[in-house]
Amino acid sequence: HVQLVESGGGSVQAGGSLRLSCVSSGYTYSTYCMGWFRQSPGKEREGVAGIDNDGSVTYADSVKDRFTISHDNAKTTVYLQMDSLKPEDTALYYCAAGLGGLLPQLYNFWGQGTQVTVS
Repeated sequence: HVQLVESGGGSVQAGGSLRLSCVSSGYTYSTYCMGWFRQSPGKEREGVAGIDNDGSVTYADSVKDRFTISHDNAKTTVYLQMDSLKPEDTALYYCAAGLGGLLPQLYNFWGQGTQVTVS
């Protein structure tokens, strides 16, 4: 079965950086696109960044030029490099596998999430 495991979250001061990782298993890696999402208390889950099988990427306007999504050559690990972090980036971050883009409803499989706190 499909498994997605995130890591790399933590606490950081504003202006700092973090790199999130998502290790995937249990499916053919060319089958799904990958995305990063986040959710903070009282807010809906929102798309942050997505990467398609051909390597094309998309970002939410709020993180463009600060966050970078990438994957390793085997496409088993997806990364989210987060720079110039702001307090409003504080959220539980999830990786997901699905059809691509930034809409949560287009993704079938989800990790358990990793907390990012920016103060």
